[in-house]
Order: sequence, then structure tokens, then C-alpha cells
Amino acid sequence: MAPILVLNGPNLNMLGTRQPEVYGSDTLDDIVGLCRATAARFDREITAFQSNAEGALIDRIHAARGAEAGIVINPGGLTHTSVALRDALVIPEVPIVEVHISNVHAREEFRHHSYISPIATAVIAGMGIQGYAAAVEFLCTR
Repeated sequence: MAPILVLNGPNLNMLGTRQPEVYGSDTLDDIVGLCRATAARFDREITAFQSNAEGALIDRIHAARGAEAGIVINPGGLTHTSVALRDALVIPEVPIVEVHISNVHAREEFRHHSYISPIATAVIAGMGIQGYAAAVEFLCTR
């Protein structure tokens, strides 16, 4: 079976040092390791990609068509601003789980709107990095 793509957007490469009171002390490498361990329980694999560049994320989403079975995405700040990212996410025609480490609905009002949620199969927010594990498990058991 095709791997699951775990995509992380802008500033998520700084996890572990960026606002630990909001995002915790786990790093992006910790998240990828957690996703791989979760997928392995279902005899599945993970492909991980992070970029601070919107275009690079869109290019990677295009490459997922026919190559990955599902997408777990934490779009970071692009969640609230990028119609282009939203439009790209429908191209692979696979299930999408939108993940946020913090509860975006308990934060600043501008974070309450997501361009991604209306096209996502599921949305997870506020579970810390365990939200990624839940997303991977969800996709593995679909």
C-alpha cells in the first residue's frame, strides 16, 4: 500500500524552540518519529516533508497524486491565508487530515478560519503532537 504523506508548513521546523508554552518541547523530528512508529503498527510507511515556502508545499502535494494514500497536513499559518494550498490539496484525490498542535479555536480570532477544513476528511486540533498519531492511525484504518 502507498505511504502516507505527512506535510508540515511554515515555521514547524522550529518546533521545540518556538513558543514551547504553546507548541510544547517536541521537535519536528519527534513528530516524524511518532508518525513512523504509528504507521508501522499497521505495516504502513510515512513520507515526511516540511517547507517554509508555499510553492514547495504545493509542488509536493502535486507529486502525491498516485504516490501517496493519504495526507496529514499541518499547514501552519497558511491554514488561514492560502487558497492556493487549499486548491492543491484536492489534486491528489486522497483523504486529508488537517492537524494543529494547539487548539486554534482557543487562540487569536484570525486562527479560527481555515481554508483547509472544508476539504479535509477530518480535523484534529489541540491534542499536541498526539494529534499527528491520531491522524496517521485514522488514515491507516480507513
